[in-house]
Amino acid sequence: MVGASSSWGHALVKISPYTFSALGIAISIGVSVLGAAWGIYITGSSLIGAAIKAPRITSKNLISVIFCEAVAIYGVIVAIILQTKLESVPASRIYDAESLRAGYAIFASGIIVGFANLVCGLCVGIIGSSCALSDAQNSSLFVKILVIEIFGSALGLFGVIVGIIMSAQASWPTKA
Repeated sequence: MVGASSSWGHALVKISPYTFSALGIAISIGVSVLGAAWGIYITGSSLIGAAIKAPRITSKNLISVIFCEAVAIYGVIVAIILQTKLESVPASRIYDAESLRAGYAIFASGIIVGFANLVCGLCVGIIGSSCALSDAQNSSLFVKILVIEIFGSALGLFGVIVGIIMSAQASWPTKA
């Protein structure tokens, strides 16, 4: 069956915009939490290992775990923002271009935020791991590496900003 009715574009247009919106919201929160968990795993395992040599590093290097947890909070915040963008649309207008655009905008916003926070969580986790190991060897390196970790954490904020800008495109048709 080759033809216009079997194309991917035709199939995507027939999927409800609410489905795309729900997937975007789920990806935003789910992948952000995955990034945070992965970062905490990387940082935490190095922190525990380095604390055997230098127990003094345990409390001050918990800031790296907090930075990783902030990544999950970014995803939750954007999911709440995206959820507020959903509006009721009459069944006769559900597949209008405006409805599809709103659904795709929320979907794209969720993907952007989710994957930006996944990468941010990994970045912060790896830098936090390096911070713990370096601090165990030489305590003067802690602040220097912490500044780099702050820059890595800013990547997640960039994803949130882009996601909010993308979600501004979501306007559903009126009930008229």
